[in-house]
Amino acid sequence: MQAHETPKVADFPAGVAVVIGGSGGIGSVICERLAHAGTDVVLTYHRNAHRAEEVADTIQRCGRRAGAFPLPVSDSAAVSKFFNTVIQQYARIHTVVIAAGSSIPMRYISQLAEDEWTRVIDADVNGFFHVVRGALPHLREHGGSFVHISSAGVRRWPVRDGLSVVPKAAIDALLRGIAREEGRFGIRANSVALGVIEAGIFLRFKETGELDEQWMQAAIANTPLRRFGSAEEVADTVVFLASRKAAYITGQTIFLDGGYGI
Repeated sequence: MQAHETPKVADFPAGVAVVIGGSGGIGSVICERLAHAGTDVVLTYHRNAHRAEEVADTIQRCGRRAGAFPLPVSDSAAVSKFFNTVIQQYARIHTVVIAAGSSIPMRYISQLAEDEWTRVIDADVNGFFHVVRGALPHLREHGGSFVHISSAGVRRWPVRDGLSVVPKAAIDALLRGIAREEGRFGIRANSVALGVIEAGIFLRFKETGELDEQWMQAAIANTPLRRFGSAEEVADTVVFLASRKAAYITGQTIFLDGGYGI
């Protein structure tokens, strides 16, 4: 290195990034991008152990350590045990990404069944709360970052998507509280609110016909950039918010929606 050159500073400290829901279509790309950015990654999954192991293999091929754990976020004791295990293996957690969400149908609010509503709220909102309770004691040790995958629907309502939007709106409110209350410990908390992303649940809705060609053309017409987003664009934004490059950003929501909310 020449004398006038500034030494490169790593985007992430020693330790590990945890991606809740890292086996999913968007979560898996987030894991890979975090590994490329220079951090070890632990991911959780619900049922798809095979896919989770594939993601872990990809992380390792990037030259980083990886782990994959089944985790029912509805079980607060299991969540606490998971974070304690991660600390034992990696010494420090510097990032927690919440990229998990319930598998939901698209329905009008008037068509929602009470048990369906209760199931999603409990799994997503209470599950997120369990993750926060499990992670906070460890993040307080050295500081760190929460990044939540939210929905652009919190700003402009997408018809028939209430089961996705409402839990995410509650989680976004909790994140702002975390940013306000935990900043004194060096903890940041931000969200990435997604428009239509060609990955994950969107692809399933296309396959089942819940989103037909007419819907997709209307969605593109309502998006100023006239296209859908990609999982890679989501992952790049998550990595930025989690990294030292966003060290003075907290309590914010970045709308990755192609302008849908304008």
